[in-house]
Amino acid sequence: MARRVVITGIGLVTPIGDTVDQFWDGLVNGKSGVSRIERFDPSILPTQIAAQIKNFDPEQYLDKKQARRLDLSQQYAVVASGKAIENARLNLSSDNLERIGVIIGSGVGGIETFEKQHALVVNNQPLKISPFFIPMMIADMASGMVSIQFGLQGPNFATVSACASSSNAIADALMLIQRDAADVMLCGGAEATITLTAMAGFCSAKALSTRNDEPEKASRPFDKDRDGFVMGEGAAILVIEELEHARARGANIYAELLGMGMSADAYHITAPAPDGGGAARSIRAALKDSGIGPEEIDYINSHGTATELGDIAETVAIKSVFNERAYKIPINSTKSMIGHLLGAAGAAELAATVLEIDHGILHPTINLDTPDPRCDLDYVPNKARKADIKCAISNSFGFGGHNTTLVVRRFESRS
Repeated sequence: MARRVVITGIGLVTPIGDTVDQFWDGLVNGKSGVSRIERFDPSILPTQIAAQIKNFDPEQYLDKKQARRLDLSQQYAVVASGKAIENARLNLSSDNLERIGVIIGSGVGGIETFEKQHALVVNNQPLKISPFFIPMMIADMASGMVSIQFGLQGPNFATVSACASSSNAIADALMLIQRDAADVMLCGGAEATITLTAMAGFCSAKALSTRNDEPEKASRPFDKDRDGFVMGEGAAILVIEELEHARARGANIYAELLGMGMSADAYHITAPAPDGGGAARSIRAALKDSGIGPEEIDYINSHGTATELGDIAETVAIKSVFNERAYKIPINSTKSMIGHLLGAAGAAELAATVLEIDHGILHPTINLDTPDPRCDLDYVPNKARKADIKCAISNSFGFGGHNTTLVVRRFESRS
């Protein structure tokens, strides 16, 4: 029998807060983290807004010399991991370090570093490239740096599956604990893509909202007037551990991580399958892995990006799995407030999901003023709602047709 796995810690660096309490307060009150880009002059771009991390201090866990040798995405990962360890009240010692691992996903990796270093090549100064360029750029180094910073010697790698990266990281971590390859895993994602190059690329793909005059209203999942997603950034790291290990140390348990499902659309590099087939297969696989039926799901945290095709495909997928009951299941989009954290999105949204279970409140999908008639389910528009949530799923879908669904359940000590 597979070992049971629970969530005992949450660490965050997000556009609406870098503590669990700040994040939750922002969610339940419908706070938008979107504003005009401040990191560079965005005036030459059609999209000039993003959900940015402001007043970030990497020296909470890193000295100045260390921080300079890390890409911003890696700094986010280390800080969020430190917060997760503290939130879990996890005591690190020589007795347990070999049984604690790290999996941190990133869709892009160190693009800010690449952009700055490539500028030296363009200016015919290749010999001035930093000796730390490669480790600052590669996507696995967030996991590597967290391992080094905290001495964690268990399984350690990165997942790269675009916007499903951090959900894949959590799914892999779950399987490692279930098969007794680790007792505790730090898992999630980190991303820092609010750079001129990244923004220009997504603008060229016509994926981003251009509602520059109303930044806080730009992220509009399932709304008829949506015009693309809003770029976000940050990190979300969860501490997950084997149930008896958590009980033995008296850990606070947020929720039980029941299972996961994964699939591929096998359709298009950026567009989802119109029939929602890949997403539906991911949801069904997650339910099967968790050993529960569709009738037991009380709530869905959607991928909900506010793209024209994506919101419709996810709605179709939910209907195909849950049939008429789909109309009775509340669904929301965390991205309406924090933007799209790309490789970190799934972990941030799972964190939101377990906090909603813990508090018995569903956060709103903000800016849902005129529902798209093709998106006709209950998306918890604009106002938080009390709810008795026992079982929930969180969906993550990425470019390349990657789909991942995670299932969580309210933890009851007698279970």
